[in-house]
Amino acid sequence: MSEREDKTQVCIVGAGPAGLLLGHLLRAEGIDCVVLERQSPDYVLGRIRAGVLEQVTVGLMERLGLDSRLKAEGLIHDGFNLADGERLIRIDIADLTGRHVVVYGQTELTRDLMDASAERGLTVVYEANDVALHDVESDAPFVTYEKDGQAHRVSARIVVGCDGFHGPSRRVIPAGVAREYEREYPFGWLGILADVPPCNHELIYANHERGFALASQRSEVRSRYYIDVPLTEKLEDWPDDRVWDELAIRLGPEAAANITRGPSIEKSIAPLRSYVFAPMRHGNLLLCGDAAHIVPPTGAKGLNLAASDVHYAAEALTAFFRRNDADAVAGYSDRALARVWKAERFSWSLTRLMHRFPEDGPFERAMQVAELDYIASSRAAQTSIAENYVGLPV
Repeated sequence: MSEREDKTQVCIVGAGPAGLLLGHLLRAEGIDCVVLERQSPDYVLGRIRAGVLEQVTVGLMERLGLDSRLKAEGLIHDGFNLADGERLIRIDIADLTGRHVVVYGQTELTRDLMDASAERGLTVVYEANDVALHDVESDAPFVTYEKDGQAHRVSARIVVGCDGFHGPSRRVIPAGVAREYEREYPFGWLGILADVPPCNHELIYANHERGFALASQRSEVRSRYYIDVPLTEKLEDWPDDRVWDELAIRLGPEAAANITRGPSIEKSIAPLRSYVFAPMRHGNLLLCGDAAHIVPPTGAKGLNLAASDVHYAAEALTAFFRRNDADAVAGYSDRALARVWKAERFSWSLTRLMHRFPEDGPFERAMQVAELDYIASSRAAQTSIAENYVGLPV
C-alpha cells in the first residue's frame, strides 16, 4: 500500500475539546497543525462529559471569539452546595473569590470548536485508524494512520497527544523515564441525564449514609444526576425509577421536593480514579488532558485541567515557532504538572469528604462530620474550597 505524506508544524492526536482548543489556538498564531481523531464527529459529540467551566476554559473560548453560544446559553453559577443529611452548606464562590463558574456542556463546547474548524483553517481528520507515533525523541517525529484503505504519514516538528487515557501517545514514552501515580476508588458514579428542570439552581454534592449523590444540570431544562454505586453493580439493575428514588433519599428532603422525574436519555456507570503521568513531555511529544492525568469528577476538574494544559502548551509552542525558544517547550511539563497536582489534591479531598468508603469506620465518619462542621462555620475554609472550585490561576 502506498503512503501519502503530509507535512505540518504540529500534529495533534485527538479531536476532543483539548485537541480542538489547541488546534484553534495554534492556527490563531499562524502555526500549521493537523488534528487526527480515530472516531467519527457524531461519536465525539455523543460522549456525555463535564458541564462546569472554570474561567481558564471560558477565557480560551473568548480569546478565540468562539464564545457567542456559550455566553447566550451558559448558566452563570455563583455558588454550590455541600449537603450532609438535612444540612445544606452553601459555598458562595462569587462573594469569596469575586469569580464564578459557567454551566455549559462539554458536548456543546466541542460542537462550537468543531463548527469553526473549516472557516478557521483547522484541518481535522476523523476516522483515522491505527494511529501510531514515531521518532518522538528526534527533531523529525511523524504520525502514521490509515483512512479509507489509504496509508498516511504526517511529518511534524512537534506532536501533541490529546488522545485520552487509552490513546497511543502516552505509550510511546519509555517506562524508564516515566512515573505513574494512581489511586483507584472502590465505587463508580451512576449518572442519569434527563430533559427535566434541575431541582436546584446550583449544584448539590451530598454525603448520605446510603452514599454520595450529586444534583447538577446542563441547562434550565436538562439535568444531570449521579449516585455512587459499588463497582460490581450492573446498569440493568438500575431502572430509572430506582435511580430517582435513591436520589430523593440521598439529596435530602429539600432537594427531593423539587426533583422532576423523567425518562433518562443517557445512563452509565463510570469508575473513579486519580491518575498522574509524569513527565508530560518527552522529546518532541507533549501530553495534554486525560492522556496525562485523570481526576475523579468530584469538583469538576477534568475538562478544565485539560484546558489549562492547552493554555501552557499553546504558550510553549508559540514561543518555540515564533522565537525558536526551545526552553519554553522544555518547561511545559513542569508548568502543567504544578497545576495538575493542585487540582488532583482538591478532587481527591472533596471525594474523600463526600463519599462513604467501604473500609471506613466510626472514626472516619466522625472526621467527615467534623470537617463539614468546620466548613459550615469558617469563612477561611469556605474560601479555600471556593478558590479551588472556581479554578486556580494559570
